Amino acid sequence: QVQLVESGGGLVQAGGSLRLSCVASGRIFSINAMGWVRQAPGEQRELVARITSGGSTYYADSVKGRFTISRDNAKNTVNLQMNSVKPEDTAVYYCTVTVVDTPIRPPGDYWGQGTQVTVSS
Repeated sequence: QVQLVESGGGLVQAGGSLRLSCVASGRIFSINAMGWVRQAPGEQRELVARITSGGSTYYADSVKGRFTISRDNAKNTVNLQMNSVKPEDTAVYYCTVTVVDTPIRPPGDYWGQGTQVTVSS
């Protein structure tokens, strides 16, 4: 079993910054991709950013140039630095990781409990 604990959400004014962190623990042999997905009220979930084990990154067009994803493989941690935030960034942000728990089984996807980010105008 793998557990994900997120931190760093909260209330921030438009134009400000916020940093989200997520730590994975439990039965982990290796971690493939790590990322952040958000869901605003009444909206579908959106992949915000993703980083592979090799460091390749993906960003949604809506956050390019403002958000930066990073990971610390030694600490099984993924971070999302959010700069120049906008009211439309308001959402629940979920950490998601693809974990190999044993080499004989395919990887599995795990999700955090979500952390609320609210951007006031």
